[in-house]
Amino acid sequence: MREEKKLLVREAVGHLDKSSYAYVVGFDRLTVGEVATLRGLLRSSGAEYHVVKNSVLDFALRECGLPELAHGTLRGPTAIVSGGNEPSTVAKSYCAFAGERGREGKLTVKCGILDGQLLTAKDVLALSLLPPPAELRAGFLSLLQAPAQRLLALLQAAPQNFLRLLRAWAEKSTEEARLGNCSSNG
Repeated sequence: MREEKKLLVREAVGHLDKSSYAYVVGFDRLTVGEVATLRGLLRSSGAEYHVVKNSVLDFALRECGLPELAHGTLRGPTAIVSGGNEPSTVAKSYCAFAGERGREGKLTVKCGILDGQLLTAKDVLALSLLPPPAELRAGFLSLLQAPAQRLLALLQAAPQNFLRLLRAWAEKSTEEARLGNCSSNG
């Protein structure tokens, strides 16, 4: 391998090592302004967009020990999106940008890699449809808290019901005593 290509492979490996995921994307007929806008949008999520040669990406994936891509995946112009801590947020940003009016067909997802597992384009799209991580955490916490709240309500209900029973018995006794006093006076 030529020294120049080795340098490009090391650079691609560096991009792949920035996070636990990478999206392999395709692009066609993008303007320089659109690429700059996409890069800015991804940067706000902590991610980066890098155009790579298909052969360089193939070598970089092998060097990183990542899964081999299906035959034909690396055709046409290719870029990798990686970096940032939230793969779903980055997928959401990329897919939203790609789906905007006037960009249909210009940007595609070829595949993805998440924690060493190969993802299809449909998997990446499904990942983009997940709620934000903070919302997922909040929902999970509420699921964990629900049984404890129900148990607490159940434990509080028994003494409350017992107190209501005592109060009702006391009121009944007071009423009977009052009625008994009224009938003996009358």
